[in-house]
Amino acid sequence: MTTAALVPSSEPPLSEVSRVANVFFAPSKSFRDINRSAMWWLPFLIIVVVSYAFIAVVEKKVGFDKVTENQMKLSPKQMDKIDALPADQREQQMAMITKYTKYGTYAYPVIALVILGIMALLLWGSYSFGAGAQVGFGKSMAVVMYGNLVTIVKALLAMVALLAGADTDTFTFQNPVATSPAYFIDPAQHPVLFAIGAQLDITSIWACILVAIGFTCVTKVKRSTSYAIVFGWFFLLLLFSGGMAALRG
Repeated sequence: MTTAALVPSSEPPLSEVSRVANVFFAPSKSFRDINRSAMWWLPFLIIVVVSYAFIAVVEKKVGFDKVTENQMKLSPKQMDKIDALPADQREQQMAMITKYTKYGTYAYPVIALVILGIMALLLWGSYSFGAGAQVGFGKSMAVVMYGNLVTIVKALLAMVALLAGADTDTFTFQNPVATSPAYFIDPAQHPVLFAIGAQLDITSIWACILVAIGFTCVTKVKRSTSYAIVFGWFFLLLLFSGGMAALRG
């Protein structure tokens, strides 16, 4: 146990609700409280509830048939192959893809938990072995979960837009609202720029900033080092997204 861990915090402990609220308004306060308790069930529950509310609105206002059609337009080559099929086969193929799209969408909370867990593991390794910080995986998971809580803002904005009557002809789950450059890029003409732009979402960058602040609070690593680690992984994600788009393109 480090000396810092033995010194009692001068800040009063936060309730889980207060910790969630402070992520948006006083993030350092929330992340310092993770040193007291690494529980992360409430932000994950909020993500799940907002996700299912968003899915329900999408199913009502857009429909999974339209969602699937719009998603397929992001892969022009695959769409061309399906369009070349006889009408009955095309209908069967689209029906099957729509079914998988719907199942995959409703499984999003599980998928998100796995992705956030992998993110927490990578950052735990980076801070533990790259920066020499003493941080457990539990704290790493809590920082990642609380940091990514702000991504619900994108879903909330999208729900408001759909309920207000936004155009659904180009709706996709990647870009439901104009929070990233990809919203203004034609994926058929510029697939690599579209893939990179989709990752440069305002809420994703906000989450990265919060995660960097969070690890600074729980590890005492310099904030500049923390930013370098978190955004280093983010840059690798951009390269990976662009590379995958180039291979598909």
